[in-house]
Amino acid sequence: MKIPGIVLAGTTSGVGKTSISCAIIHGIKKKGYSVQSFKVGPDFIDPSYLSSVSGRPARNLDPWLMGSSGVVKSFVKNFDSDFSVIEGVMGYYDGFSGDSNYSSTHHVASILKTPVILVLDASKTARSIAATALGFTKFHKNSRISGFILNKIGSKKHEDLCRQALSSLNIPIVGVIPRNPELVMESRHLGLIPISEQKELQSKISKIAKTMSGFINIEKIIQIGNKVPSFGLIPKEKNPKQKTTIAVALDESFNFYYQDNLDALKKEGAKIEFFSPVSDSKMPECDGIYIGGGFPEVIGSALEKNSRMQKNIKTLAESGMPIYAECGGLMYLTKSIDYGSKKFKMVGLFDATTKMQKKLKLNYTKARITKDCLIAKASNTIQGHEFHFSEIESVSQDSKFAYDLSIGVGIKNQKDGLMQYNTLASYMHMHFARPGIARNFVQNCIKHHKR
Repeated sequence: MKIPGIVLAGTTSGVGKTSISCAIIHGIKKKGYSVQSFKVGPDFIDPSYLSSVSGRPARNLDPWLMGSSGVVKSFVKNFDSDFSVIEGVMGYYDGFSGDSNYSSTHHVASILKTPVILVLDASKTARSIAATALGFTKFHKNSRISGFILNKIGSKKHEDLCRQALSSLNIPIVGVIPRNPELVMESRHLGLIPISEQKELQSKISKIAKTMSGFINIEKIIQIGNKVPSFGLIPKEKNPKQKTTIAVALDESFNFYYQDNLDALKKEGAKIEFFSPVSDSKMPECDGIYIGGGFPEVIGSALEKNSRMQKNIKTLAESGMPIYAECGGLMYLTKSIDYGSKKFKMVGLFDATTKMQKKLKLNYTKARITKDCLIAKASNTIQGHEFHFSEIESVSQDSKFAYDLSIGVGIKNQKDGLMQYNTLASYMHMHFARPGIARNFVQNCIKHHKR
């Protein structure tokens, strides 16, 4: 099975990978092809932009979260279109640590043996751009770089200087995008703003993708993307009989979910019912609750006003219903969120408060399970990631933690996974491609249903 496609990489973060990926997707679709998009790394926001243009849920590819075999399985299993566009993460060779290529865009491109288009920011350079390009092509013995896109070109003369400098590398330039402040997407402290928060973003993304695609040689990209090896077929999974119902919080407050996580829950026999902690007055009929990440602090006032939902969730937690929450979900389950000069009352399930900080905690994470919990038994090891500006404060001395972190910050003193009743809440985000996580959560929901 051949999967035509390209990896869109950048020399650094902020060179325009998401905008250009959306433009390539738009351009390929305009030629009559369907596109499946992917995002390298632990990211919830960028995939929503890719999905909005492709019309298909974007999938994440991350060896740390999924293992190399998990990356291949997700790539092959989720490809049912004509072409794949994989947006990279950070700089092309930036991986798990400063001296490691692990989980970098190059690592994923090497696992999938997919050609790479490298975005070069030309805004403050001319002839020197060739030194950057040469460094990236020679840094690894097999860089896989098969084309360049020049972004933020100032003039025709600027373009000519860059083209002349790059000509000796014998790698085609497949796009030249002019400098234009209207082609810049808005960002926030964790990156781009989630599409679910602002409907007008959808229109802006479409406009940017359409405009940028006119400066990209789509035919050449398709030609490059067709030079790929074959993968073995992965048997299609049957839809199991639904055994339990899990309510998933999904609105402008909570929307950080891997599509693979929801699919994994369904594969284990869960029916997914979405609900809004902002606008719904009560929970749907369910046997378990999943509250993902997001920006609850941004819409804290609306969450606070919906006290009926807060009381409903707290009552269900006290009854022993399985509840799994990550990051924003953890914040929601504390007593309050302090955001700037404002303080918003939250569910109060945990005897702790949340306060927004100025410093970002951004890490891959690794933990040993110290107590049996919703997703794993004690002594097991799990891997994930964390990225947050908040801290959990005033944590009760009696608080129980399920995770001891060997990598990452966690909630307190490298401990994560607050436990209360049958609830597990952590800063660590999990990818359910790792065996057992989805199954254990679903099984706990089934047990609760049978009580």
